[in-house]
Amino acid sequence: MSLEITTPQADSRSVKNAIFKGVKCRCPNCGEGRLFDKWLKVTPQCNQCGEELFHERAQDFPPYITISIVGHIVVTLLLIVESNFDLSMNTHLMIWLPLAFILSLAIMQPVKGGVVGMQWALRMFGFDGNSTND
Repeated sequence: MSLEITTPQADSRSVKNAIFKGVKCRCPNCGEGRLFDKWLKVTPQCNQCGEELFHERAQDFPPYITISIVGHIVVTLLLIVESNFDLSMNTHLMIWLPLAFILSLAIMQPVKGGVVGMQWALRMFGFDGNSTND
């Protein structure tokens, strides 16, 4: 007599699709509901499919990714401009500081959406369905 232990299999969640939906600032489950109530405030529950989204714990990861992306873009452009043109320090400041600021603001929300989508797909924190309200 053999004893088989089985665990219920949860439905498969595609990490790539969830991140893509999150980058579009949509619910990682249905892809239709809005992910954010405010600029970076994740909605507690999807208004389309009812998926609970308050479990997210993105914290410092989106700013880290944003700084890495913006740094690569700005430093690359700065090096190209510096090697081809002779600009004053004031001109550099007037170009690169606003560019870094605008790029950071522009990509922070999609990056956070992607992180929330990844957390949902990997069933991190409370997204596994086994936790109670925080």
